[in-house]
Amino acid sequence: MADVVGTETSAGVAVAAERVSALFARIQGSLAGWRDAILGEESADTGTAPAALDATVGALVIPLLQEDDPLLVGAGFIAAPAFTGGDDLHFSWWLGPLEENPVFGSTTEPSRLDLASRSYSDYLRDFRSLEWYSIPQSTHRTHITGPYVDHLCACDYIVTVTSPVERDGRMIGVVGVDVYVKRLERELLPAMLAAGRPVVLVNEAGRAMVSTDPAVLVGDVVGKAEGAVRCVGTPFRLV
Repeated sequence: MADVVGTETSAGVAVAAERVSALFARIQGSLAGWRDAILGEESADTGTAPAALDATVGALVIPLLQEDDPLLVGAGFIAAPAFTGGDDLHFSWWLGPLEENPVFGSTTEPSRLDLASRSYSDYLRDFRSLEWYSIPQSTHRTHITGPYVDHLCACDYIVTVTSPVERDGRMIGVVGVDVYVKRLERELLPAMLAAGRPVVLVNEAGRAMVSTDPAVLVGDVVGKAEGAVRCVGTPFRLV
């Protein structure tokens, strides 16, 4: 009987890992489509006018932010200076409806991120040091940052997924999305709870993202455990 229970538990954890993989494959599929659309807008000689870029990106991301129960809380494209011909990064980034928070209140419709209204956003000018930009630039691959508390907009735990946009080996920006951790919980907890034992979804550094163990909170560092199951296509594991 113990062998049967152990087999069922292992199968349940594997199903939960597949759910994680499927969710992030869906996100990466969106990023790939946005990347292709943005590359189609670039002018090799003069760059892309910011207004034209904003129109293109807005048309791509706003429909997802307007869904009845959106997965994303933010999405868009962050352009390198070479893309727009400017001196700084250009944020074509939209926020979905925001829940009540102590800094910005709440919103009911998508809105474009206005850095000028955030007096503490100067750190974004040093974009080459920021994980969500620098790692895709150096690895030429999609990167998942977090979980971390987003003090710029959401004032809550989020995960950021960014993918490099490149032409001829030249980095011209990143497409990306932000997802509330509590939204990930709604997507992933049913499968994780059905696994038959407490499980924790951890990132590459072993930091907890979603947990069915009440003693493990978001952001806690979880030690290595035997039998951890990798979530294919992501840097995550279920432990």
